[in-house]
Amino acid sequence: MRGILIATALMLAAPAMAEIDGHGPDAWRVTGVASDDTLNMRMGPGTDYLVIDRLPPDARGLRLVTCVPLLIQPYYSALTDAQRAALPQRWCLMQSADLAQAGWVAQRFLTEDGGEAVQRGADAGSTVAAPEATGDALIDGAQSLVQRLYTAFAAAQGQADNPFAPANAANYFFADLVPALSGHGADLLYDAQDFQGSVTRIIPDPEQPMFRGMISVQAEFTNFGLRKRAVFRLRADTDQPGAPLRILAVEHDEWSFPP
Repeated sequence: MRGILIATALMLAAPAMAEIDGHGPDAWRVTGVASDDTLNMRMGPGTDYLVIDRLPPDARGLRLVTCVPLLIQPYYSALTDAQRAALPQRWCLMQSADLAQAGWVAQRFLTEDGGEAVQRGADAGSTVAAPEATGDALIDGAQSLVQRLYTAFAAAQGQADNPFAPANAANYFFADLVPALSGHGADLLYDAQDFQGSVTRIIPDPEQPMFRGMISVQAEFTNFGLRKRAVFRLRADTDQPGAPLRILAVEHDEWSFPP
């Protein structure tokens, strides 16, 4: 049975690795397992399946074949809050570095090989680079707001200080967008549900930083070694007292919010 599973994993590995090369690490390691324990590898994605092998707590160089449920960004963004809450625990089909072992493991026990998983808290906020002043008060204010959003999200410990929570979101976004922000967070900032990297810089749009009262700010970042950017559109929100500068849209390469 183990030989059949390994053969199946090998057949799947080639196309899967091509995807991993573009969207995640090439190698993974075990994390969160006690030094005197092992990580179960199962015949299928869930605890109902038999344990067919075990990984040591310090296993490294693991290869990822695929994970379920499939969390491609456009699909995930289209889910309702109830659907997201109902998603089962994520499981990944993994191979050992020497390809001698293969099986499904719970994703929460995996992290990129060569770096620690990103932790929320003050240290995570330090990865957000401070924007350089441009001399234009409106543009500088827009850059500062985007930086504060990234910093607040990185430091958040719960809903009370989460910038996307209903009680806080209007400090960053247009008031009429607050209900639609429910369930969002890392996807808007990093174009992914998981983040391991850093925000390298926050700058005004090099070609057209301001047009007819709308300011465009780019946040450039790396996530799992992949360089990406998010574009934030800001203008004064006249529905809030004092018409403060707020985010009205966030754009990524293949999708945007609001849709």
